[in-house]
Amino acid sequence: MTANRTSATTTHAVLSQDGATISYLTLASVTGDGASALVIPGALSMAADYIAFASALAERFIVHIIERRGRGLSSPQGDDYSMRKECEDALALQRATGASLLVGHSYGGLVALEVARNNQALTNIAVYEPGVSIDGSIAMGWMPGYQKKLAERKYLDAFVEFSLAVGPDRARNTPPWLMKLLLPLFLRAHERNVILSLLPENLREHQEVARLDSSYERYRDIPAGVLLMYGGKSQSAWVDTSMERLAAVLPRYQTQVFPKLDHFGIDKRAPQEVARRVTSYFLQEQANRALSS
Repeated sequence: MTANRTSATTTHAVLSQDGATISYLTLASVTGDGASALVIPGALSMAADYIAFASALAERFIVHIIERRGRGLSSPQGDDYSMRKECEDALALQRATGASLLVGHSYGGLVALEVARNNQALTNIAVYEPGVSIDGSIAMGWMPGYQKKLAERKYLDAFVEFSLAVGPDRARNTPPWLMKLLLPLFLRAHERNVILSLLPENLREHQEVARLDSSYERYRDIPAGVLLMYGGKSQSAWVDTSMERLAAVLPRYQTQVFPKLDHFGIDKRAPQEVARRVTSYFLQEQANRALSS
């Protein structure tokens, strides 16, 4: 067990529907009000990357960060990996913890939206730039070259191919050789090692993003209130498109922009700031339900 400013962090596990072991971290604050929130990390990320966000959220809630398949102590993705498996994993953890609140980032945000469909047990969810592709807005043409580089064990080259295709629009014209030189300057050694170890999982996850392209209408089936969050400096056209389309179909939603943050605002840039907004949203929604009951 390790300690941080507001909470104790412990590791647990549940069994998913197919028998897979799904590990998760729990942060339980002594000042929390007992409500539980489940956090779903994005692609190329692990549960530990969201400790700062979860710790801030744990000032008022009990927080569980799922270690998604293919990571840490959780079972491998497996050859039959799919979004359905991700949803089964999250639902197993939701049932085990009684979580009524849900937070998802990027690909984890897409998982959160899928989990929330027709899910009456969830009262509110918050998603930060969920990976919702609309009419090919999230690029997928990088996959063949990426897969070839993985087969050749050229892992950094594969990551460069992915980064140039799906990163900020302003970086799309950067020569691959230059990006390869720059990446080690932007990523610490540990972060780089984690990312490179998750490249095969990243491919399978983005294949699911591609499969679900333009299926956003299904999120009309989300009964929970949704907080849609995005960074003002993300500078990716797909983010603007997804925010607009989601707002058009979600029955109950609020939108929050963080002008100074980018796609990684929730986990790397300003996790405490994002956590404060999520906390405020969850508490206000709780108060509204109490008044109306």
